[in-house]
Amino acid sequence: MRGFNPPHLRFDGMSQAVRSGDFVVLSGQVALDASAQIATDDPYEQARQCFENIGLALAEAGATLTQVTKLVCYLTDAAHFPSYSKAKGEAFASGSAPASTTVVVSALLDPRMLLEVEAWAYVGTAG
Repeated sequence: MRGFNPPHLRFDGMSQAVRSGDFVVLSGQVALDASAQIATDDPYEQARQCFENIGLALAEAGATLTQVTKLVCYLTDAAHFPSYSKAKGEAFASGSAPASTTVVVSALLDPRMLLEVEAWAYVGTAG
């Protein structure tokens, strides 16, 4: 098992992605930009940044978005779902979206965070 952390997503005591055998499991990704700041309060832009961070963490682990098999999104407001759904559709434009679950929660770690997205990727041989 090995952990991976893109430069702007390094935090003590955690890995953003862990590769174990044929699987890469990502910690929940939030809208931290390249300067490790949450630069917007727009739910679509936050979702878009989450998927960008997922792509970066997967790349560090030798995987891509095309290998994602499962997503879980935590929204702080159900009204943000259309924005999340739009960004997810753009991230998985190939038409083969992963299995997904969306949960509405009362809050995330930082009140500026509107959503958090976890991902799992299968990097082995399809079978």
